[in-house]
Amino acid sequence: MTFKGDPVHVLIVPGLHDSGPAHWQTWLQAHFRPAVRVLQDEWDTADLPRWADRVATTLADHPGVQWVAVGHSFGCLALARYIGQGGPGIHAALLVAPADPDKFCVGPLLPQTELDIPSVLLASQTDPWMHLDAARAWARTWGSQCINLGDVGHINTESGFGPLPQAKMQVRRLVHRLERGRRLARAHPLELSFAV
Repeated sequence: MTFKGDPVHVLIVPGLHDSGPAHWQTWLQAHFRPAVRVLQDEWDTADLPRWADRVATTLADHPGVQWVAVGHSFGCLALARYIGQGGPGIHAALLVAPADPDKFCVGPLLPQTELDIPSVLLASQTDPWMHLDAARAWARTWGSQCINLGDVGHINTESGFGPLPQAKMQVRRLVHRLERGRRLARAHPLELSFAV
């Protein structure tokens, strides 16, 4: 049973082929306990509805938990679709180097309006899977803060990541934001008068 005072958990949503032991998502997962990884049945098949459904079934195993979700590449698209369909459980999201929906012909399956949770999109000027202008356009559509990390490729192992301190910092910021909101929601009115 999960109670309101429990910590916010981190959900890892990898892209195609999963994120291996040297990938920044694996590094990040080790820094946030407890953290859970979404495991796809077919890592080599980019099936957006099925991948989004797997996010839902993963979260169903942890009822009542508040999540900060961290997607990479095609995992960002699965995460965005899940959130756009109501996405219970996910209260904030970090989207790192999303894959371009046009490459997979899935743009119409994604939310075309702002996500109803805080979100940050980390993009790259040299990402072969999503041009920076497209990343900025999707960030605007989803109401996400867009941060350009510069010449960092697809922000994966092949690009040299490894550790990704920017992701860790953003996740910490989103977790603290949610935990602060929960503390304020539980606070006595007299306590709130001192917090203003």
